[in-house]
Amino acid sequence: MSKKIGKNRRKNKLNDNQELVESPFKIYLDRFKRNKLAMVGLYLTLFIVSLIVLAWLYVTITGYNLAALDYSASNLPPSLKYPFGTDKDGRSYFIRVLYGGVISLQVGLIATFVSTLLGVFFGGVAGYYGGKVDAIIMRLAEMVSSLPLLPLAITVQATFSHLTRETRFMIMIMFIGFTGWTGLARMIRAQILSLREQEFMLAAKAMGIKPAEQIGRHLIPNVIAHVILSAVSSFAGAIMVEATLSFLGLSVQEPTPTWGRLLNLAKTATIMKNQWWLWVFPGIILVSLIIGVNLIGEGLNDAVDPKSNVKFNRAEDKRNFFRFKRKAEEVTSQ
Repeated sequence: MSKKIGKNRRKNKLNDNQELVESPFKIYLDRFKRNKLAMVGLYLTLFIVSLIVLAWLYVTITGYNLAALDYSASNLPPSLKYPFGTDKDGRSYFIRVLYGGVISLQVGLIATFVSTLLGVFFGGVAGYYGGKVDAIIMRLAEMVSSLPLLPLAITVQATFSHLTRETRFMIMIMFIGFTGWTGLARMIRAQILSLREQEFMLAAKAMGIKPAEQIGRHLIPNVIAHVILSAVSSFAGAIMVEATLSFLGLSVQEPTPTWGRLLNLAKTATIMKNQWWLWVFPGIILVSLIIGVNLIGEGLNDAVDPKSNVKFNRAEDKRNFFRFKRKAEEVTSQ
């Protein structure tokens, strides 16, 4: 017992003499891990994405024909052979629902990358230079954000309906990306306007560092947490836009399945009642993914937001108190 107490005293002395300095990323990560809802969203999203990837691998490796028809098995309810039932053409709904997420993930990832890249670029330039450059970029952002997204997307897809499926798919992705950068640009601009007047930026200017290097190496890394937060929100929004367009028949066409197109199969009250599996399963997968991504976004927002420090510090102090109390009880019991 005396040896344990001596070791604890040496550890406490070492901790008193040393100052633990944690990086902002580690602090944000610890706060995110302590958010139970955010962790639920993370696990839910990883689970759904894993199912989608497995379905894609299965179709790719086995050469599964998504266009194969079997009218003898049309409109079958869920069973052991067909877990999600079949559609009117006798195709397994289990494979089609899971593989339908491939298009949504592609659209979400590529469109989010494009919008994040544009948002960081325009926001960084506007915040660093200010003045007329800032005014021009912000007016451009206001013009883009004021556009009616869905009617314009329908118009664009209908205009290029004569092109190939792959070309229209890329046009849809680029459209979502080029119209989704304005929120991030405003956020980056506001952060950089405050950062550019700090001492490390004044020192960088005094050393003659080029403006592009100042933005890329000194300013953007300080706002990377906000960039990640915005990217997560943009990812969920891009998936919803793609689902809406595919529901209206303006996305990828048959035989490639998409969640919106699968939901479009249940267009009548009779189908919704008698063939409920046609809309329940793709709806559950789509809603679950959106909820999971949004929970991750809320968790990142709480982790990054300085106003949430009090909440996390209180929770940490409470945990430290009970941890100290438990250790004290163990020592006294020995």
